[in-house]
Amino acid sequence: MSSSLFLRPAIVVASSAHSTALLPNSRQREKKTSISSLMASHRGFLADRPYEPPSWASHLSPIPSHIRSLAHLPTPIHKWNLPDLPEETEVWIKRDDLSGMQLSGNKVRKLEFLMAEALAQGADCVITVGGIQSNHCRATAVAAKYLNLDCYLILRTSKVLADKDPGLTGNLLVERLVGAHIDLVSKEEYAKIGSVALADLLKTRLIEEGRKPYIIPVGGSNSLGTWGYIEAVREIEQQSQTDNIQFDDIVVACGSGGTIAGLSLGAQLSSLKAEIHAFSVCDSPEYFYDFTQGLIDGLQASADSHDLVNIKDAKGLGYAMNTAEELKFVKQIAEATGVVLDPVYSGKAAIGMLRDMKENPSKWKSHKVLFIHTGGLLGLFDKVDEMKSMVGKWRKMEIDDTVPRVEGTGKMF
Repeated sequence: MSSSLFLRPAIVVASSAHSTALLPNSRQREKKTSISSLMASHRGFLADRPYEPPSWASHLSPIPSHIRSLAHLPTPIHKWNLPDLPEETEVWIKRDDLSGMQLSGNKVRKLEFLMAEALAQGADCVITVGGIQSNHCRATAVAAKYLNLDCYLILRTSKVLADKDPGLTGNLLVERLVGAHIDLVSKEEYAKIGSVALADLLKTRLIEEGRKPYIIPVGGSNSLGTWGYIEAVREIEQQSQTDNIQFDDIVVACGSGGTIAGLSLGAQLSSLKAEIHAFSVCDSPEYFYDFTQGLIDGLQASADSHDLVNIKDAKGLGYAMNTAEELKFVKQIAEATGVVLDPVYSGKAAIGMLRDMKENPSKWKSHKVLFIHTGGLLGLFDKVDEMKSMVGKWRKMEIDDTVPRVEGTGKMF
């Protein structure tokens, strides 16, 4: 990854940071720029600002020089009244699913740094890679359009669907509404070629067309993206001090590694000192220990990932695949607490956490636990058919003949 973000003293605002050649005429360019400028001026949203790291992270290197405000922060922390917890155990939840609407979840924290670098390099488009219902790809597509960049998505799907219209379910609807360019690749081809080579291939083609692409890795997980959750630790630290809560443990799902790298490193360096528990929803724990180590080494942190985070396997049937029991759990938690978990990430992490609490109650006894909800609500729409039998409580309302009826009484607002 280029380090231009760390070397340039400043970056220009989005409206002038790149070419607008794809816009049909200058009047539309001016209109688009004015809208972007107006949005950026509203309480700092979309604004570019110099970045100052937490004092406890100031020795890390390289340090980003700028950040682009994309998330609605701080996200709230509240008590989560889960059933059947060990004795005197409290679980709290940090709602990173509320960091935005179309642009929400843990990915937006990483994108604040990655998009700043893209603009600093003069990019006019971004490329990223993910699964067919990737939350990261949806967030990237929305962030790109907010900043007047085009977005190219390489989405992994089944072999039989790789040459068919991907449809409009869940994240795909938002991606296509904001005009993202979608390239489909089969899981088999993806496994043989890899995300890096696929992104590089598309980058070469776009450069040949005169474009200036910037590649964002899977999940936004590189050393630069890791700063998103180093910043999140500063936010948790401040919230903990304000509310006088000392968390013993922090639990989170792991899908690409950047979130746990920032959380675990930040927890060690800051005053939090909480033990980090990650539940991997794809690949193996050993893979994520190695990958996280690479991100930490990229920041010259001199730390061992095995000492920073405890990673457990929670992928079950596989990435984005669910058993009926897992989907039933998501439904039960929503009905019991009002918190809707996604089935791909936080749902599996919560199952893993509660299972470990049940099997090892003494380990969690009297602990204050912070669970980080990483978003992904739109992924539930891809599970509608599987969940139909789990939701009910509907009926036609019975209204007998004694109820007065006068035409025009009920207004159809």
